Amino acid sequence: MEFLRKDPERFWKVRLFDELGFERKKCTKCGKYFWTLTEQEVCNDSSCRDYEFIGDPPAKRKLGYFEVWERVSKFFVERGHAVLKRFPVVCRWFPLYFTIAGIVDFYRMSNGSLDFEFPANPSVVNQVCLRFNDIPNVGINSKSYTCFGMINQQSLYDGKEGYWKDECIELDFELLTKVLKIPPEEIVFIEDAWFGANAFGACLEYHVRGLELGNAVFTQFVGTPESFREMDKKVIDMGAGWERLTWITQGTPTSYECVFGPVVEKLKEACGVEYDEELFLRYAKLSGKLNVDEVDDIFSVKRKIAEKLGVDVETLEKNIEPLQAIFSIADHARALLFALSDGGIISNVGGGYNLRVILRRALSFIDKYSWGVKLEDVIAWHAEYLRKMFPELEENLEHVVRMVEVEEERYRKSKERGKRLVEKFVKENRVPSEEELMKLYDSEGITPEQLVEAGLKIEIPPKFYARITELHMREKEKRDKLEFDVSNVAPTEILFYEAPEIFDFEAKVVKVFPEGWVVLDKTAFYPESGGQACDKGMIGGREVLDVQKVGGVILHKVDGELKEGGVVECHVDRERRERLKKHHTATHILNAASRMVLGKHVFQHSAFKEEGKARLDITHYQALSEEEVERIEKLANEIVAKGYEIVVEVMPRGEAEQKYGFNVYQGGPIAEKTLRIVSIDDIDHEACCGTHCRNTREVGIIHILRTKRIADGVVRIEFCAGDVAREMLERSKKIVESVCSELGVSSEQLPEKVEEIFEKWKSLRKEVKKLRKVAMVGRRGNERR
Repeated sequence: MEFLRKDPERFWKVRLFDELGFERKKCTKCGKYFWTLTEQEVCNDSSCRDYEFIGDPPAKRKLGYFEVWERVSKFFVERGHAVLKRFPVVCRWFPLYFTIAGIVDFYRMSNGSLDFEFPANPSVVNQVCLRFNDIPNVGINSKSYTCFGMINQQSLYDGKEGYWKDECIELDFELLTKVLKIPPEEIVFIEDAWFGANAFGACLEYHVRGLELGNAVFTQFVGTPESFREMDKKVIDMGAGWERLTWITQGTPTSYECVFGPVVEKLKEACGVEYDEELFLRYAKLSGKLNVDEVDDIFSVKRKIAEKLGVDVETLEKNIEPLQAIFSIADHARALLFALSDGGIISNVGGGYNLRVILRRALSFIDKYSWGVKLEDVIAWHAEYLRKMFPELEENLEHVVRMVEVEEERYRKSKERGKRLVEKFVKENRVPSEEELMKLYDSEGITPEQLVEAGLKIEIPPKFYARITELHMREKEKRDKLEFDVSNVAPTEILFYEAPEIFDFEAKVVKVFPEGWVVLDKTAFYPESGGQACDKGMIGGREVLDVQKVGGVILHKVDGELKEGGVVECHVDRERRERLKKHHTATHILNAASRMVLGKHVFQHSAFKEEGKARLDITHYQALSEEEVERIEKLANEIVAKGYEIVVEVMPRGEAEQKYGFNVYQGGPIAEKTLRIVSIDDIDHEACCGTHCRNTREVGIIHILRTKRIADGVVRIEFCAGDVAREMLERSKKIVESVCSELGVSSEQLPEKVEEIFEKWKSLRKEVKKLRKVAMVGRRGNERR
């Protein structure tokens, strides 16, 4: 920030300020610099100015939620912008769990650094975003949401195409004054800076009567303020709050009332909430100062607000808190609807934990006030209201509701266990440590607020929910398996893609590393990648133990020594490759079949294909039933039998995304500009570097061995395919025949006979336990004598 602050004329002053006479001033309250057309000495940030637009909106016409977007999109289209369809809120294309801002739609990784890829330039998108760093303020300060719409205006500027900050601010000023009809003198631009993933720049926030409406970021530099260079293509990234633009035109007490439409009214009616409307209106103007996670003593702030309103804290809480709970429930229900509809799941790891936090928070409000409303109903109300713009939400509603019902059942069970723990703390009058509080919330769903309500005098740690969420968001650091320096080694010529029928070839040893690792000038050996085990075979008469890829160089570990510069005979184990190829192709088929049977939320969490068997870990919220396993296996084998052609295409990343969507990233984001897409008819399209059959019929047969829930939100499917599956089934058949022979029953009678034996075993086990107890009592009696 200091680097930018040294030259404000260069980084923040724009042409509009000179043309209209904006003056730069320093806020007498917060010390921020801002640009204004008036003589005001205080900036328009909510920390310095009340929400003065409430009850008196500066806009000349009230605009509805959907109407705002219609007018904004029309404005930008008339000025040469393409309107883009929203991206999913579950971020598949970049290493983030969720789409946290509109500009994230265009984040891509290339060669280890941030890149921007725009499908159109310039463009505008109304991107639904999810953020979970401000949960305690949701429902309280009227501007905080976990789910919100960010109207993003973006342009890539290289001096010829696109535009830079002068044009950006002129467009945004025109949008505010001509479309929203806000008087120019109401608008204040506050200076700030944005620091992202390996890129940064100055930005101008625009505020009106205490409310920030948008933020125009001028991404200009690559690197950090300590080490950077100016970008060849600079990025305009303007994000305006869809909710806030609606609110500023309507001036309702909270943004939630004009954004959630009929949902809030249905909630008020269903919950029977009554309150002092005049008091709430006066309170709402001050609520912008309530940032729970930024205030050391929230009760002191409440006391000051109560004094200013001429009521006691108890009266304030009685009238305000039930409404705040309703707004929170409405927000959290909408966030769950978008997240689960777009393929997210509720779990105990990563982004799934964020969803669990807000679901629990919504349910805890319902329980606290003993409201009869169901969270699933609130979600359905949202889907119906948002159908006009997001019809996909209603299409996926049944599946979303099912996931919420499963999770709510878990919540109820954990709450019963938690109740006993809370009673124990109260009985012992023991105040849990911060670490214990986090564990209680994590494992039992007990919130610090529950302990306070139960009578324990504890201080809720600052940013409690943000910190506990952060614990689940941390990913393990990934390290290269090999650390050899291959910077001076030419990329290996790859044969297994272009000529998969080559198994025997000659190659030159271009580099030898310690421990038997060698690099060839070309190779048909597939390295371990994409969850597929590496090829084995012989190189120069030496057994190949491992094959790995570092950058564009493929390294082979051989059992023995080879001389650098020598030409060697190479032989790939054909049978092993064929089995791996069938298992890899079967993985794609099973993944697609699982998605068809279980729902769109199914995604490949991980996979590994060995010669003898394979495993596919999928994202799913509960263990699979026998019936579901049977349906998946049956559907997978139907796909095999239909003999679909398997097509491999190499294409630019953006083109692949446009054509096939973001489900191509089954193995996670890919930091390459070109993708290798493997398609099975129109059933499955994945970016994949593995080896595959050319037709599904080549897979032969797919047999699921077993399934199990290996983690919260992850189910493992172990299976085999082709000859391996056939051999496995033959062995199983022989075992069944042998057992039937021993028991003297037919295969049809076997299940009943096994059940009979099992019941006898249970009965005998009970008898043994009784005898052991009798024997133990006898021993103790003898010892006493």
